[in-house]
Amino acid sequence: MIKSQNRKVSFFEKIAQKATSFTGTTMAFTIAFSVVIAWILTGPLFDFSDTWQLVINTSTTIITFLMVFLIQRQQNKDSRAIHLKLNELIASLKGPSNRLIVVEDLTEVEIETLYKYYQQLAYLAKKEKDLSVSHSIEEALELHKVKYS
Repeated sequence: MIKSQNRKVSFFEKIAQKATSFTGTTMAFTIAFSVVIAWILTGPLFDFSDTWQLVINTSTTIITFLMVFLIQRQQNKDSRAIHLKLNELIASLKGPSNRLIVVEDLTEVEIETLYKYYQQLAYLAKKEKDLSVSHSIEEALELHKVKYS
Protein backbone atom coordinates (compact mmCIF):
# COMPACT_ATOMS: atom_id res chain seq x y z
CA MET A 1 0.00 0.00 0.00
CA ILE A 2 1.42 3.37 -1.04
CA LYS A 3 1.17 5.97 1.70
CA SER A 4 1.47 9.69 1.40
CA GLN A 5 3.37 11.38 4.20
CA ASN A 6 0.66 14.04 4.54
CA ARG A 7 -2.18 11.53 4.73
CA LYS A 8 -3.63 10.64 8.10
CA VAL A 9 -5.25 7.21 8.22
CA SER A 10 -7.84 6.55 10.92
CA PHE A 11 -7.32 3.82 13.49
CA PHE A 12 -10.43 1.99 12.27
CA GLU A 13 -9.23 2.11 8.66
CA LYS A 14 -5.90 0.56 9.67
CA ILE A 15 -7.63 -2.22 11.62
CA ALA A 16 -10.15 -2.86 8.84
CA GLN A 17 -7.40 -3.02 6.20
CA LYS A 18 -5.32 -5.46 8.25
CA ALA A 19 -8.33 -7.62 9.13
CA THR A 20 -9.57 -7.90 5.55
CA SER A 21 -6.06 -8.58 4.29
CA PHE A 22 -5.47 -11.27 6.91
CA THR A 23 -8.81 -13.05 6.50
CA GLY A 24 -8.01 -13.75 2.87
CA THR A 25 -4.84 -15.66 3.72
CA THR A 26 -4.11 -19.36 4.03
CA MET A 27 -3.13 -18.76 7.65
CA ALA A 28 -6.59 -17.40 8.48
CA PHE A 29 -8.25 -20.39 6.85
CA THR A 30 -5.94 -22.76 8.72
CA ILE A 31 -6.78 -21.12 12.05
CA ALA A 32 -10.53 -21.25 11.35
CA PHE A 33 -10.30 -24.86 10.22
CA SER A 34 -8.29 -25.75 13.34
CA VAL A 35 -10.89 -24.12 15.60
CA VAL A 36 -13.64 -26.17 13.98
CA ILE A 37 -11.62 -29.39 14.32
CA ALA A 38 -10.86 -28.59 17.98
CA TRP A 39 -14.55 -27.94 18.56
CA ILE A 40 -15.50 -31.26 16.96
CA LEU A 41 -12.89 -33.14 18.99
CA THR A 42 -14.18 -31.62 22.24
CA GLY A 43 -17.72 -32.82 21.47
CA PRO A 44 -17.40 -36.13 23.34
CA LEU A 45 -15.79 -34.31 26.29
CA PHE A 46 -18.91 -32.13 26.64
CA ASP A 47 -21.34 -34.91 25.64
CA PHE A 48 -22.29 -32.94 22.53
CA SER A 49 -24.37 -30.70 24.80
CA ASP A 50 -26.47 -27.73 23.79
CA THR A 51 -23.86 -25.43 25.34
CA TRP A 52 -21.13 -27.08 23.26
CA GLN A 53 -23.18 -26.42 20.10
CA LEU A 54 -24.06 -22.91 21.23
CA VAL A 55 -20.38 -21.98 21.57
CA ILE A 56 -19.58 -22.63 17.91
CA ASN A 57 -22.88 -21.23 16.65
CA THR A 58 -22.53 -17.99 18.58
CA SER A 59 -18.84 -17.60 17.71
CA THR A 60 -19.34 -18.10 13.99
CA THR A 61 -22.40 -15.85 13.93
CA ILE A 62 -20.56 -12.98 15.60
CA ILE A 63 -17.49 -13.35 13.40
CA THR A 64 -19.60 -13.59 10.23
CA PHE A 65 -21.67 -10.56 11.22
CA LEU A 66 -18.58 -8.42 11.79
CA MET A 67 -16.75 -9.70 8.68
CA VAL A 68 -19.67 -8.78 6.42
CA PHE A 69 -19.20 -5.13 7.35
CA LEU A 70 -15.41 -5.22 7.09
CA ILE A 71 -15.49 -6.90 3.70
CA GLN A 72 -18.20 -4.54 2.41
CA ARG A 73 -16.17 -1.54 3.59
CA GLN A 74 -13.08 -2.76 1.75
CA GLN A 75 -15.10 -3.62 -1.34
CA ASN A 76 -16.65 -0.13 -1.37
CA LYS A 77 -13.19 1.43 -1.13
CA ASP A 78 -11.79 -0.79 -3.90
CA SER A 79 -14.81 -0.14 -6.10
CA ARG A 80 -14.47 3.63 -5.65
CA ALA A 81 -10.74 3.43 -6.50
CA ILE A 82 -11.47 1.44 -9.68
CA HIS A 83 -14.15 3.95 -10.69
CA LEU A 84 -11.70 6.80 -10.18
CA LYS A 85 -9.07 5.07 -12.30
CA LEU A 86 -11.59 4.43 -15.07
CA ASN A 87 -12.86 8.01 -14.83
CA GLU A 88 -9.29 9.26 -15.26
CA LEU A 89 -8.87 7.11 -18.37
CA ILE A 90 -12.18 8.24 -19.86
CA ALA A 91 -11.50 11.90 -19.10
CA SER A 92 -8.00 11.78 -20.57
CA LEU A 93 -8.94 10.21 -23.92
CA LYS A 94 -10.51 11.98 -26.89
CA GLY A 95 -12.69 9.08 -28.07
CA PRO A 96 -14.78 7.95 -25.08
CA SER A 97 -17.78 9.96 -23.98
CA ASN A 98 -17.31 11.95 -20.79
CA ARG A 99 -20.95 11.30 -19.89
CA LEU A 100 -19.82 7.92 -18.53
CA ILE A 101 -17.48 9.42 -15.95
CA VAL A 102 -20.15 9.32 -13.22
CA VAL A 103 -22.13 6.36 -14.54
CA GLU A 104 -22.14 4.78 -11.06
CA ASP A 105 -24.29 7.67 -9.84
CA LEU A 106 -27.07 7.04 -12.38
CA THR A 107 -30.33 5.35 -11.50
CA GLU A 108 -30.94 1.71 -12.38
CA VAL A 109 -33.26 2.81 -15.20
CA GLU A 110 -30.57 5.11 -16.65
CA ILE A 111 -27.96 2.34 -16.39
CA GLU A 112 -30.34 -0.06 -18.15
CA THR A 113 -30.80 2.53 -20.92
CA LEU A 114 -27.02 2.79 -21.32
CA TYR A 115 -26.75 -1.01 -21.32
CA LYS A 116 -29.25 -1.21 -24.17
CA TYR A 117 -27.29 1.52 -25.97
CA TYR A 118 -24.11 -0.57 -25.79
CA GLN A 119 -25.97 -3.73 -26.77
CA GLN A 120 -27.11 -1.89 -29.91
CA LEU A 121 -23.58 -0.69 -30.52
CA ALA A 122 -22.22 -4.23 -30.09
CA TYR A 123 -24.83 -5.53 -32.53
CA LEU A 124 -23.80 -2.95 -35.12
CA ALA A 125 -20.10 -3.60 -34.45
CA LYS A 126 -20.58 -7.30 -35.20
CA LYS A 127 -21.50 -6.29 -38.75
CA GLU A 128 -18.18 -4.48 -39.12
CA LYS A 129 -14.92 -6.23 -39.85
CA ASP A 130 -12.96 -3.82 -37.64
CA LEU A 131 -14.37 -3.41 -34.12
CA SER A 132 -12.63 -0.07 -33.65
CA VAL A 133 -14.49 1.57 -36.54
CA SER A 134 -16.87 3.61 -34.37
CA HIS A 135 -17.51 4.59 -30.78
CA SER A 136 -21.14 5.73 -30.83
CA ILE A 137 -24.42 4.37 -32.13
CA GLU A 138 -24.87 7.42 -34.29
CA GLU A 139 -21.51 6.83 -35.99
CA ALA A 140 -22.17 3.10 -36.25
CA LEU A 141 -25.57 3.66 -37.87
CA GLU A 142 -24.15 6.22 -40.28
CA LEU A 143 -21.26 3.93 -41.21
CA HIS A 144 -23.64 1.02 -41.62
CA LYS A 145 -25.90 3.08 -43.94
CA VAL A 146 -22.94 4.18 -46.05
CA LYS A 147 -21.50 0.69 -46.35
CA TYR A 148 -24.67 -1.19 -47.07
CA SER A 149 -26.76 1.26 -49.13
